[in-house]
Amino acid sequence: MLRAFMPHMVYEETFMSIAIIGGSGLTKLEGLEITHRQMLHTPYGNTSSPIIHGKYYGKSVIFLARHGAQHTIPPHKINYRANIWSLKELGVKDVIAIAAVGGIHPDMQSKDLVIPHQLIDYTWSREHTFFTDDLSHVTHIDFTHPYCENLRAQLLSAAKTIALKVHPQGVYGATQGPRLETAAEINRMEKEGCDLVGMTGMPEAALARELEMCYAACAVVVNPAAGRGSAEITMSEIEANLIDGILSVRQLLVELIREY
Repeated sequence: MLRAFMPHMVYEETFMSIAIIGGSGLTKLEGLEITHRQMLHTPYGNTSSPIIHGKYYGKSVIFLARHGAQHTIPPHKINYRANIWSLKELGVKDVIAIAAVGGIHPDMQSKDLVIPHQLIDYTWSREHTFFTDDLSHVTHIDFTHPYCENLRAQLLSAAKTIALKVHPQGVYGATQGPRLETAAEINRMEKEGCDLVGMTGMPEAALARELEMCYAACAVVVNPAAGRGSAEITMSEIEANLIDGILSVRQLLVELIREY
């Protein structure tokens, strides 16, 4: 366990077992009965936003806005280590990560929800591991299957219960950002097996694995990836699709928490 070399921080909190990380379009969780907010100062710096503790349809839940409460932190500047470390320190076992993505596979159209099963990491220069300094031994994690199958199954079960269409699998390609990709880059990603393109999937998933948390993603397609649509990608298009897509995300989360 990583705690062997991490300074231990003690918080007088009720431990939660599930956390939701909100991405673009989900900076707050409607319906969450907030009990309190908490800003954690971790060995890796501050979290993106205050940790929100509350009750969500009768269940204790933690919510964290990945890009900050006002959506001001770009993907390459997110303190992924502080975010994930703080959730682990609060006792979180399961993490649901919401992410806005571009659709590469022709079946994955705008407003669709996808539960990815694999990913390819194209990011660079991000602080991507906890295993860096003061190690007693070199540690490698098994990342063959980057997403937790049990949590993926719960998401798919919840979607089935409410007859919500979701794509049960997809390969998420994580790019550096903050710019969108070129058409040639998307062509390469498609050849390499990517179905979706986003900017926040890594190192978040790997950090959760390092701390032995169960992590799954729910991706909402907000635009065709570069070269896949008939026109230039615009923020107005992305924002309009995000509004509708997040409505479906909220339905899925409500049912997931009810069944949890």
